[in-house]
Amino acid sequence: MNAIVTVIGKDQVGITAAVCSLLAQQNINILDITQTILQDYFTMVMLVDVSACQQDIGQISELLNKAGEERGLSIRIQREDIFNAMHRI
Repeated sequence: MNAIVTVIGKDQVGITAAVCSLLAQQNINILDITQTILQDYFTMVMLVDVSACQQDIGQISELLNKAGEERGLSIRIQREDIFNAMHRI
């Protein structure tokens, strides 16, 4: 199953490395990634494959949320099908 990870917050050193490392520890593969800086704000969107992860999407969400809070970031994960349904015009 694929999911979308979004990261938003004040730019700081190591955001990409920290998020990618956390995903790798959970056996989550990054399929595609885009990131940019908008003024002082870092934004990143990732398409990930969670099929090899041993935790369910709720547990992954809690883990990412906690990691985001520790760095002053918003880190969210959502199943790809739900994301697409919510963003369909």
